[in-house]
Amino acid sequence: MASGEGFLTDEQREMLKIASQNVETALPSPRLSSSPKSPTSLLSDHQLKVPAGGKAPTGGIAVRHVRRSHSGKSIRVKKDGAGGKGTWGKLLDTDGESHIDRNDPNYDSGEEPYQLVGSSISDPLDEYKKAVVSIIEEYFSTSDVEVAASDLKDLGSSEYHPYFIKRLVSMAMDRHDKEKEMASVLLSSLYADVISPPQIRDGFVMLLESADDLAVDILDAVDILALFVSRAVVDEILPPAFITRAKKTLPESSKGYQVLQTAEKSYLSAPHHAELLERRWGGSIHVTVEEMKKKIADLLREYVESGDTFEACRCIRELGVSFFHHEVVKRALVLAMEIQTAEPFMLKLLKEAAEEGLISSSQMVKGFARLAESLDDLALDIPSAKTLFQSIVPKAISLGWLDASFMKSSCTDGEAQNEDKKLNQYKKEIVTIIHEYFLSDDIPELIRSLEDLGLPEYNPIFLKKLITLAMDRKNREKEMASVLLSALHIEIFSTEDIANGFVMLLESAEDTALDILDASNELALFLARAVIDDVLVPLNLEEITCKLPPNCSGSETVRMARSLITARHAGERLLRCWGGGTGWAVEDAKDKIMKLLEEYESGGVVAEACQCIRDLGMPFFNHEVVKKALVMAMEKKNDRMLDLLQVCFNEGLITINQMTKGFTRVKDGLDDLALDFPNAKDKFSFYTEYAQKKGWLLPSFGSSATEALPTAAAS
Repeated sequence: MASGEGFLTDEQREMLKIASQNVETALPSPRLSSSPKSPTSLLSDHQLKVPAGGKAPTGGIAVRHVRRSHSGKSIRVKKDGAGGKGTWGKLLDTDGESHIDRNDPNYDSGEEPYQLVGSSISDPLDEYKKAVVSIIEEYFSTSDVEVAASDLKDLGSSEYHPYFIKRLVSMAMDRHDKEKEMASVLLSSLYADVISPPQIRDGFVMLLESADDLAVDILDAVDILALFVSRAVVDEILPPAFITRAKKTLPESSKGYQVLQTAEKSYLSAPHHAELLERRWGGSIHVTVEEMKKKIADLLREYVESGDTFEACRCIRELGVSFFHHEVVKRALVLAMEIQTAEPFMLKLLKEAAEEGLISSSQMVKGFARLAESLDDLALDIPSAKTLFQSIVPKAISLGWLDASFMKSSCTDGEAQNEDKKLNQYKKEIVTIIHEYFLSDDIPELIRSLEDLGLPEYNPIFLKKLITLAMDRKNREKEMASVLLSALHIEIFSTEDIANGFVMLLESAEDTALDILDASNELALFLARAVIDDVLVPLNLEEITCKLPPNCSGSETVRMARSLITARHAGERLLRCWGGGTGWAVEDAKDKIMKLLEEYESGGVVAEACQCIRDLGMPFFNHEVVKKALVMAMEKKNDRMLDLLQVCFNEGLITINQMTKGFTRVKDGLDDLALDFPNAKDKFSFYTEYAQKKGWLLPSFGSSATEALPTAAAS
């Protein structure tokens, strides 16, 4: 071997000697070997080769990778000195697994390894949907309306009640007639007490929107859902107007639209539809609403004859319709009004029922509220109904069986009803006024009619109605509407009134477009024309846009109006936008006013000048006569113009509003006039004092005029 590998150094010989000893020791008992490798493999792993020259390397690799263990054995170790079996390892060796002994006195739970535990995030709506399914299933099994109402109240999350309605009806649709009837009865009992009317409406809207999906699983879904909607209308938990309003929100091709069509034309328009709908599902185990009303009326009449309060309470309890006790309250009050001698009996019965807990506080309030809503109709049969009702309410509150909150709510509801009546009456009257104006073209008469109504807070509503009616007519009426707006702005409408009126128009633009195809373009023309006529200023368009709801189509109309205003020759085009009509009037009127004033100034007759002003036929534009007359008086230094204004005022040709408007427009332009007439401010102060002495101006102009006087004095 030496000849094959060359000469060995002393160190290498020592290593071979140790290896030979390990072999001898390991052969008798392999279990005592300290190395997992055999000696042969150990030698083969570290073959030592010496160069042919006979010199050994100065730093042999094998020497660095052999370490002597505590037992005296040589072990092949890792390159970085981490050691192998029988060695100490690195200085900081953390590769090995650490085992924590919980029985160790020094055990610290903080040394335990962390373990991440995943948890799902629960959605409140999902939890609500799961909970209501069990409530509905239990109700279908027990038919217990009170338990279902109580469970729904205990569940909370009232903001999700529309989902309850959707789930209840959709589950009933896929079951027998019994469950369908039970669902309708439950909705009637929950109405107002547990689920508010708007939530009932929203729940049915959700059902209509999902009708396409329901039709996939339920073949006659359209017909069944139409029955539920019709039944809700008959049971007075949905208003009849719901069908019309909901149609506007649904595509005509949708199943939901078909549901509404079926409900309206097939069920609600049929003779005796209420009775048919109440018995459509076989009446179930419940009596119909009409039958229940008859039973209540009978037991109350028997009570009036017998006077046995205990027996009457027992009969009410046996009805088993605690959710319908508001009908007992309502009919008891009506009977008390019909039969004067029955009033003390009815009040005693209601008091006893309330004290026993037979009729809940909410049902009592609901009964009073329902009667309050029908007082106008009841007054046709019982003229003193309102007076009697107003006398009963304080008694009930003072005796403690009617919640005092009813008085506040009834006052609020009464005020709201009166306001609605007043608004509806106003709308009817202004439609007549506008139609007369379109026929007569008499602006002063229209202004007098509006002043007689005495409802300036409704001015924006008048503007909305005026433009809506004009858009559905010919160009003549559209031009007349624009001219009228200018006159109203000068006489009785504020800029805010007009801006708010346009906001109302733009908010309802989508509904208007259903009847008037080009509504958006025409409304943009009205807006732009209002700016050209100085009824609005461009800044008002920004304010109008800010008042519109997000994503409103009216915002696009406002942008269209801006582009019309900024176009070349916008003024001339917009004044003629209605195809001529009287659109030429404003610009031509300014020219005619200037000519007649020049003729008068050069020696004309006052009467002739007044006749020319009258012939213009634009009384709403007479403020321009005042403005140009004052400017001409400054320019010509001739006060004859004041004589003309005096005659016009005395004859009523120029009103005090028009006179004030003319002076205001001159005051607003004084700084520009001073560039051409240095003494313009002094002259204007003189004209203002003269006009105030003659009574031409409104008192409100005094404060605004004095603002210009210090400036005039300073100049």
